[in-house]
Amino acid sequence: MNVARFLHTASTLADGKVLITGGYNNSVSCLNSAELYNPSTGTWTVTGSMNTARYIHTATTLANGSVLVTGGYNRVIYLNGAELYNPSTGTWTIIGNMSVARGYHTASTLANGSILVTGGYNSGSSYLNSAELYNPSIGTWTTTGSINAARFLHTANTLANGSVLVTGGYNSGSSYLNSAELYNPSIGTWTTTRSMSAAREYHKASTLANGSVLVTGGYNGVFLNSAELY
Repeated sequence: MNVARFLHTASTLADGKVLITGGYNNSVSCLNSAELYNPSTGTWTVTGSMNTARYIHTATTLANGSVLVTGGYNRVIYLNGAELYNPSTGTWTIIGNMSVARGYHTASTLANGSILVTGGYNSGSSYLNSAELYNPSIGTWTTTGSINAARFLHTANTLANGSVLVTGGYNSGSSYLNSAELYNPSIGTWTTTRSMSAAREYHKASTLANGSVLVTGGYNGVFLNSAELY
């Protein structure tokens, strides 16, 4: 890449290119730069910079091909701001703010194209259980039902039936979490489902072709090599 970075995002665009956004670099601090990887040529090119430098944010490719970036941290404050990348012009546009500033949160695409943002951390509100929805058709945010357990460093996967599975993470009251819950987009509510066998944060969750979700690794005071299926 043109710039060294970590705690950034990577999003696959409709044309197959990969958009890298933000992150942290010790020599220049928090980054607002973005760049594109072209798999046809194996090369990187710089594209338009975000309006706000950030890391521990999310980036989600929308149905219309644009990329939604939400929240994060800029070494001073946690952010509630969001912006959209237009791959046709390589430019960013600031959109309406989320109701809550947050980093280490998740963003999941629902069947209707809306984006569900869950949990995270905010230095003012600490560990968050709030959730909100972005509607790309009208460009607005609305709050939805809160998750039962405040958490950050969790995962969120949209299932074949349209619900969203949230697993694990960390919160101040319960420490490392093994709990899991499901969001029902039809009614905007969460229900608790069976807990994982191991509490974990910093883990990964992958949706398999058969609809199962594979959870791997993470940390709960020790580094984990365990894996489990939901």
